[in-house]
Amino acid sequence: MVFILEGVAAQISLGVSGPGTVKPTETLEMTCKVSGASLTDSTNMLCVHWVRQPDGKGLEWLGRICYNNAIAYAESLQGRLTLTRDTNKGEVYAKLTGVKPEESGTYYCARQSQCNRWAEDMYRNWFTECDISMLGNLSTVLLPVLRSLLN
Repeated sequence: MVFILEGVAAQISLGVSGPGTVKPTETLEMTCKVSGASLTDSTNMLCVHWVRQPDGKGLEWLGRICYNNAIAYAESLQGRLTLTRDTNKGEVYAKLTGVKPEESGTYYCARQSQCNRWAEDMYRNWFTECDISMLGNLSTVLLPVLRSLLN
């Protein structure tokens, strides 16, 4: 299953690919393929965030990797989640070890752009016109998660 997040103005898209199914205790490895922008572009690709929605539960932020390779993880996943990237291929990788049954669900990647940073710094709020076009038709799904990162 692949989810595409499109940037309307810049024609930037992100697509997630992975194994589809893994067994408990195994390792989940996913790839976020970025097209239309460089992973080192601090304006359009400030950070790539990973988000998941476990079956029957709300959205959870997992971690992020930024243009300068700065990485942050959700506290609950420290030591189990590893984010890396290949700037030449335009790919960001997420590796989650020791997968638990309750972690079954849908996994997304989303980009944070410079406009998000500006909104965060100035207003502590990511609900801007820029964000909606950035996230395309999944904006209603992901924007609440992005907002929760600031609380």
